[in-house]
Amino acid sequence: MTRLRRRTLPAVVALAAALLVLTGCTRAQESAPAPAADAGPAPELRLGFFPNITHAGALIGVQNGLFAQQLGATKLSTQTFNAGPEETSALFGNSIDLGFIGSGPAINAYKQNPDGVRIIAGATSGGAQLVVRPGITSPQQLLGKKIATPQLANTQDIALKKWLKDNNLPTGTGPGAVEVVNIDNARALDAYKTGQLDGGWLPEPFASRFVLEGGATPLLDEKTLWPNGQFPTTVVIARTDYVQQHPTTVAAFLKGLVAAENLAQSDPNAAKAAANAGLGAAGSKPLAQNVLDRAWSEVSLNPDPLASTFPVLAQNAVTAGTAQSATDVKGLFALDPLNQALQAAGRPTVSAAGLDTK
Repeated sequence: MTRLRRRTLPAVVALAAALLVLTGCTRAQESAPAPAADAGPAPELRLGFFPNITHAGALIGVQNGLFAQQLGATKLSTQTFNAGPEETSALFGNSIDLGFIGSGPAINAYKQNPDGVRIIAGATSGGAQLVVRPGITSPQQLLGKKIATPQLANTQDIALKKWLKDNNLPTGTGPGAVEVVNIDNARALDAYKTGQLDGGWLPEPFASRFVLEGGATPLLDEKTLWPNGQFPTTVVIARTDYVQQHPTTVAAFLKGLVAAENLAQSDPNAAKAAANAGLGAAGSKPLAQNVLDRAWSEVSLNPDPLASTFPVLAQNAVTAGTAQSATDVKGLFALDPLNQALQAAGRPTVSAAGLDTK
């Protein structure tokens, strides 16, 4: 009897271990989402963007029909937002399929749901400045002042708070801190004119409006903080399931995006006029020519999302205090369809910097 028990016990343990392994595999397989099947062209593409010059690719593509031309029978519908966190909510709420968005909210969206979103293209580099009241000429003079950003944890909010930290300037209220005020871009200029704000870290065209309509002066151009003056102001994010289910629709959209950026290179005046008309069509007032000219000169339409900067951007959010830990951005990018569109247009491909796989 004793011998039987001694021989049986190892067998039972081995069997139990095998069952645990099989159970673990089954659970892992169940928890890993299966790739969605290609369902052919989508009946509709719901696109989100901001009525900003930093989203000029969207404005031009919609206004000149470049997206619609490539999408064919797929209906294009659009929705505008003030800042990235608001657009991210729409993306996760299945209100939009693709969106032009800042780098900060794109990273945060990936952190919330790594399987749910992918960056499929770049859109704009540059086009963000810290503009302030005349007489403020140094970072230390911002103490006791109120500085606007579009929304908590949006791209400009992170950039401002990171820069303040680098300059040993605390955020908060009172004479010994800089008060960061999150306010819609459209309302910020009026608040500045009435003395409620002392400046803002703002995307274009709002930085230019502060300067030309409000008399503000630039204290810092964000380009000066980045190698070669390049940083991803705007990228294109998409729901992963939409990319998987409708690859031909996504490819068609990206061809339209490349066409919009080609127009910006080949005929800047036509592209600029289309972007301004697009602002009006999106419900914003078209810009005065001097504001449009200044804002346009600050941005560069660029299909490259500058993927290599994203680990730095993820760490910047920690420094800024808008994230507790840096997001691992491996797997965030899916650039093969974009590179196919670029090759078809005779343009060089872009790199995911190894961040297209986890």
